[in-house]
Amino acid sequence: MFKRDPIFWWACGIFILVLALYAVTQYDVILMLIVFAYLLRPTLASLGLAKKHFDERQMSLNYRSSNIAFVVTIIACILMSAKLRAENDAAAEMFFVVIVIGAVAKALFSVLLTKDFREVAPKIIVSVGLFAALFAGMGQIDHGIFSLDFFMNILPGLVVIGIGMMSKYVPRIGSVLVLLLTLSFIIWRIIKVGFEDAIGIILIIGVPLLSASYGLWRKPRISDDEGDK
Repeated sequence: MFKRDPIFWWACGIFILVLALYAVTQYDVILMLIVFAYLLRPTLASLGLAKKHFDERQMSLNYRSSNIAFVVTIIACILMSAKLRAENDAAAEMFFVVIVIGAVAKALFSVLLTKDFREVAPKIIVSVGLFAALFAGMGQIDHGIFSLDFFMNILPGLVVIGIGMMSKYVPRIGSVLVLLLTLSFIIWRIIKVGFEDAIGIILIIGVPLLSASYGLWRKPRISDDEGDK
């Protein structure tokens, strides 16, 4: 049975609003927005909002179901991408982009929701570097993984990985290097393809790196136990 609290009524409002928009526009894609009504409660729980409407059991179920759903979605994207690649359909790359966005978003929010930014930020940088190297290497894999073209394409990703590993020991130096590297990449990408075509890759790579740079620069939060000593 549904729990009739304020979150329930907000979800009902979203559901009715989407139906009203569809009735006015007759645009089928709008119906997909109904998913926001379904995801409202677990999203608020994950963000730590409206805590009084959740108990520990609900939080545990939300955590487990969300991780299982994420894994299932990634597997579905991989299978669909493989199917389209077998048919030489260029749309296969879109599923790869979804996988990258999902993984980066999960890693990014693990930084935003944690208390120790400096501990998680290097992991974000290394993850972005791995995805960048993987994405760049896929375009040159036909030349062989030991070819110069392949190495030069994955080199920027390897540099990011190196900075991420170094930043664990010198966080503020790593923060500055990540900031300069990210801003240089954003400017170069905009000049090369234009802002509209660059916005996607900027969001996928730039936002996590800038967030990690901020996390590295921040002083670590002193825990309650340390504060009492």
